[in-house]
Amino acid sequence: MHTFAEVARQGSVSKAAQKLFVTQPAVSMQLRQLEEAFGLPLFEPVGRNIRLTQAGEEFLTQALKALGEFKNLEALMAEHLGMRRGRFDLAVVSTAKYFVPMLLVRFGRQFPGIEVQLKIDNRENVLSWLARNEADLVVMGRAPDDLPCEAVPFATNPLGIVAAPNHPLVRRKQLAFSALRDHRFVVREPGSGTRAAMERLFAEHGTPLHVAMEMPSNETIKQAVMAGMGLSFLSLRTVRHELASGHMALIDVEGMPQVGHWYVTHLQHKKLSPGARAFKEFLIEQAGGLMDSWS
Repeated sequence: MHTFAEVARQGSVSKAAQKLFVTQPAVSMQLRQLEEAFGLPLFEPVGRNIRLTQAGEEFLTQALKALGEFKNLEALMAEHLGMRRGRFDLAVVSTAKYFVPMLLVRFGRQFPGIEVQLKIDNRENVLSWLARNEADLVVMGRAPDDLPCEAVPFATNPLGIVAAPNHPLVRRKQLAFSALRDHRFVVREPGSGTRAAMERLFAEHGTPLHVAMEMPSNETIKQAVMAGMGLSFLSLRTVRHELASGHMALIDVEGMPQVGHWYVTHLQHKKLSPGARAFKEFLIEQAGGLMDSWS
């Protein structure tokens, strides 16, 4: 079922094989076994890719529910082992990749027997993993509005307007937000939490947002800003090295930086394994201080 779900997600046997770290024939064999067991096709070819048949769509819905129940079963059995060992799936939005590895190292020192499976993507995809119970815990910058979740803040998330150090706005102090209307911005793609926060901020100030270019990663955006392509709105935890080295500058805008929070989130009905519960408690109790001292 896990293989089937990955093929459905990728729309390709070869891509699924890469994600699962197995050979393409091994994936194809498992799909054939499923189809032979039910006596009907679950996939159909579409050009060079494949897509689910109607039966496949219905099977996927139930398979994801079953996989979620298997996770709950694993969590139940893990309680008998305490904190000695275990595994859980952690999904984080891409902006969090700048501090989550450090936190995982610190957590690993305290709980060396707990294995963490990490997935990173934009907010939209991370939320889909959460909704399908494919992630035990999620780290994101804003709690979801349309899912029955438990979300607890564990650290601050300051966001600000950054520019190349020679940008004319860098020399000005206490700028009104409206001063940004005449400048172009390099922004994250739709589906990104940072992009959504930026659009809300500009809408609240009644200021048009002029997009110079959309880019799918913070690293690419940072390079574009330093090259002078435009301004950007980023979590300051992602640009600490560039600001400290003088390769990038923070623009002094009234009311900025905007301070949000990082949240650890899981479905309300989710039964957390001892390992996942330990990591959640670790974030709430220790992550904020660790992140502040590290950055």
